[in-house]
Amino acid sequence: MIRILFIIGSGSFIGGILRYLLSRAMQNNIFSSFPLGTFVVNILGCFLIGLFYGLFERGNLVNNELRIFLTIGFCGGFTTFSTFASENMSLLRDGNFFYFALYTSLSIFLGLIATYLGNLITKIF
Repeated sequence: MIRILFIIGSGSFIGGILRYLLSRAMQNNIFSSFPLGTFVVNILGCFLIGLFYGLFERGNLVNNELRIFLTIGFCGGFTTFSTFASENMSLLRDGNFFYFALYTSLSIFLGLIATYLGNLITKIF
């Protein structure tokens, strides 16, 4: 059990750092009220988890510890749904109803599409 927790923690550590770096880089270079950094990280994370699960289904990544590292650890640390909820509350508090609706609907819709495409890629190649 301790070994599994360290595997999850290692993946989460790496995913969290990458989330922070990518999100900050985008937000610092694009000036907008729209939380683009978190948006891109969430869509990319959805795509990656779809890709990983697709590879697991094909049997290309059968090591259970690698599965746990990539999905629960890395993707869990990389995606930022709690930050997504917090940013939506800020948009509502600030009266940015258009950005709230745009951010919420695009995140959910494109997140589902990205997850599907990530999984589909593993079935094509």
